[in-house]
Amino acid sequence: MSPRRRSGAARRPGSPRSGTRRRPALRVAIQGERGAFSELAARALFGPRVRILPCPDFDGLFRAAESGRARYALAPVENTIAGSIHRVHDLLLHSPLKVAGEAIVRVSHALIALPGVRLTDVRRVYSHPVALAQCEKFFKSHPRLMPVATHDTAGSVRALTESGARDAAAIASDLAARLYGARVLKRHLEDHRANFTRFFLLSRDGRPLARPDKTSVLFATRHQPGALFRCMGAFALRDINLLKIESRPMVGRPWEYVFHVDFEGSDRGQSGRNALRHLEEACTFVKVLGSYPRARTPRV
Repeated sequence: MSPRRRSGAARRPGSPRSGTRRRPALRVAIQGERGAFSELAARALFGPRVRILPCPDFDGLFRAAESGRARYALAPVENTIAGSIHRVHDLLLHSPLKVAGEAIVRVSHALIALPGVRLTDVRRVYSHPVALAQCEKFFKSHPRLMPVATHDTAGSVRALTESGARDAAAIASDLAARLYGARVLKRHLEDHRANFTRFFLLSRDGRPLARPDKTSVLFATRHQPGALFRCMGAFALRDINLLKIESRPMVGRPWEYVFHVDFEGSDRGQSGRNALRHLEEACTFVKVLGSYPRARTPRV
């Protein structure tokens, strides 16, 4: 278990203490290119000086933190429109990384093109398939624009600037436009303004960024009547509020499932410890992903 922080005034994670030499910025691994929404989440946690290590896929993201190439890995776990990120949940099941914090970022899509390009010049729009799907109303109102799926939102902006295409645009964050010297043609393309992505901040030691008040756990039940009811009773009997419950198929084991539960409180508190002991008695498998400070959802 992680050691408790000493009491006192709160300090922004990653910021130097007063009167001491500034320490090197933390390196955080993200999936995708610089300017991705994951980088916005990293900046929300650690400020603009955070060092970003881009990774091509989620497997590489986890390896970067597991090997020590990065202090943290910042993995998206769910979006309020698209749902859970299944590959990340599968990796969490087997990875030694622990959750040290979380971030919630509002996803606001911008149409980005090269300087001097106008909206009337654009014929093709590149972005990740999920981002394209979240902007259906924009494409319906601009039927001459053809959406083209790519591997990454920010990567689409980078590819656009490298190609020099003046009949194309990309959908990504404002940050991506600034980083790659591009121009925002139109903001707020998303169909729903209440579009948020939740990220897990993962580390090898799992030391929480601040006082933990939320816990994530994975477990599997026995195949018998009332098994899930007894698991939920571990929390209900102690008046512990569940924030999320979701099931995922276990890869390679047909018709077997892992449940992901988030609950209020820490695994170091008496109620949390007792609930987890009770859960272990009722389950075939329990893995505590970590206790960490709960993130607040930004205003729309």
